[in-house]
Amino acid sequence: MNQNDLLNMRYSTVQEARTEMSKLLEARPANYSLDAPLYNDPLMFRVDVEEVFQKEWLFVGMTSEIPNRGDYFTVEIAQNPILVIRDADGSVNAFHNTCRHRGSRVCLEHRGKVANLVCPYHQWTYDLKGNLLFAGTEMGDSFDKSQHGLKKAHCKTAGGFIFISLGKEEPQGDFDEFLATLEEYMAPYDVENTKLAAESNMYEKANWKLVLENNRECYHCAGSHPELLNTILEWDDTNDPRAPQDFLDHYADQAAKWDAEGIPHEHKSFGPGKRNRIVRMPLKKGTKVMTIDGEAGCKKMLGNIKNPELGSMRILHLPNSWNHMQSDHFIVFRVLPISAQESMVTTKWFVHKDAVEGEDYNPDRLRQVWDATNDQDRVLGEQNQLGINSVGYQPGPYSETFEFGVMNFLEWYSDTIQKNLKK
Repeated sequence: MNQNDLLNMRYSTVQEARTEMSKLLEARPANYSLDAPLYNDPLMFRVDVEEVFQKEWLFVGMTSEIPNRGDYFTVEIAQNPILVIRDADGSVNAFHNTCRHRGSRVCLEHRGKVANLVCPYHQWTYDLKGNLLFAGTEMGDSFDKSQHGLKKAHCKTAGGFIFISLGKEEPQGDFDEFLATLEEYMAPYDVENTKLAAESNMYEKANWKLVLENNRECYHCAGSHPELLNTILEWDDTNDPRAPQDFLDHYADQAAKWDAEGIPHEHKSFGPGKRNRIVRMPLKKGTKVMTIDGEAGCKKMLGNIKNPELGSMRILHLPNSWNHMQSDHFIVFRVLPISAQESMVTTKWFVHKDAVEGEDYNPDRLRQVWDATNDQDRVLGEQNQLGINSVGYQPGPYSETFEFGVMNFLEWYSDTIQKNLKK
């Protein structure tokens, strides 16, 4: 717990925090920001972890990060270490990365490849489906290995995306409908034939909800993101109330070309607050992808794509991911909470698996726009957090024209927390 957490602790028990959180969300005006404890109190943060990050579907990575048998990566979700691995039959599995002997982490590296999973502490050994193979004769004749396999996390994949849930039960709702649409919309990119070209992990001293709120509006873009605005159009979709006619005409022209190539682009959204959303949007006229000059980032286009001007297919998944799919590379973002006022923002860039670094693409060039944008957003988020920590803070109004995406996010957050608190 950091110093700011201690200064902002208002509640003495988790149950007290849960009760007060329910009251605050019940009374919350839909077009106002949240009360300060929901952004900075450590016990309310613990409720967020328990009711959102330990129950809902979370984006963790892409299937092409683990293309072969035994390939794995690890991720930590609010002190819950998780292991994601490709098994012998090609399935993607997720396990709690904690040995069934005495709880040590099994895989210590961020990425790797193994024949079996061997705990470094006492060499308990598991296969790629988590079954315990070896625990040594020291455990005695009565020891039942079948009862001591790695604990599984729920895991689903679609369109190359990997989602997990840490809940005891699989979350209910329309998630499978979203996954079916995601599979359809991602088909042109052939994610299994892509590779990770670059990755960044950015520590941000701000509550995870402030990170998402910042992402859900472009009200701040003109004053903060010159690199991004070289190519991106700030309109959220064709229903954006701010969208001018010249944008709608530009969209119609691009959409006709996408239709001719069989590239899906219609807006699809699912769940309260449009928690899962897919929409393809054009970039500025004369630009192809989100590079500093709008020109190609990789010489090899993805999948069966032929049109370099696919714009950006924006994929939102609450609570922790937004993504940009383009013709020659795509970018995925993942937000994970660390504490009430700390978050980790991970960004990954993917290219065609046959693309050669230094010949077909330059990782620094791929990263340039979003490295700058992420750092600009980090500063905004951290200053936002410091202002909210003040005794002078009180919730302020959102612009329903410019910040409707933030209102959608908080609608989803409020509904989800209140629903899960009642279970």
